[in-house]
Amino acid sequence: MTITLVADDQAMIRAGLRLVAESEPGIEVVAEAADGSDAVAAARRLRPDVLLMDIAMPGLDGIGAARLLLDDPQPPKIIMMTTFNTDEDLHASLRTRVHGFLLKTSPPEHLVKAARAAAAGEALIDPAAPRLITAFADLPESAPSGELATLTERELQVLRMLAYGLSNVEIARELRIGEATVITDVARILHKLGLRDRVHAVAFAYQTGVVRPGQRPRPC
Repeated sequence: MTITLVADDQAMIRAGLRLVAESEPGIEVVAEAADGSDAVAAARRLRPDVLLMDIAMPGLDGIGAARLLLDDPQPPKIIMMTTFNTDEDLHASLRTRVHGFLLKTSPPEHLVKAARAAAAGEALIDPAAPRLITAFADLPESAPSGELATLTERELQVLRMLAYGLSNVEIARELRIGEATVITDVARILHKLGLRDRVHAVAFAYQTGVVRPGQRPRPC
């Protein structure tokens, strides 16, 4: 069971998010919060697995709330949501080390997928947010494009699929390999490229031309 907290300043949005989340088996919304301060208090009290949080809220916004929670010993997996696909939103969200970024205009299945991915420890960037390519400028200098030559063909395939938002389970299905093998491949990719996490891997894949908007990776 994935325990979820929803934070948004608009009651109708919160109700809609709850409806979408709870329509899926294995997801339970335990509470709602109307601003960042309420979200921090509820998250610390209820210890949800996943926090779906709007960026733009009165008082303490979603970015500020995320920063506070991510300093806790056992923070929830945070998925940031926004109506606006802007450089500023993406950049600020990704710098907080959140586990996902979603546009509110995205299909409901994206929300469910992001919640499940976050609960499993994976990071997911909404495929409808291509401005990640220009927004994220925090790649470590230790990952120049020449490092791509150290990746095997399958690792390149896995990197491409990460960039298009596929989960470990989906990658395993596409490549007809075990999920444990995918996890190992991802770890090797991060190590070889000197990247911090899956989100950095997504940004790296776009910035180095491994993938381009409109492409869809396919297995051999």
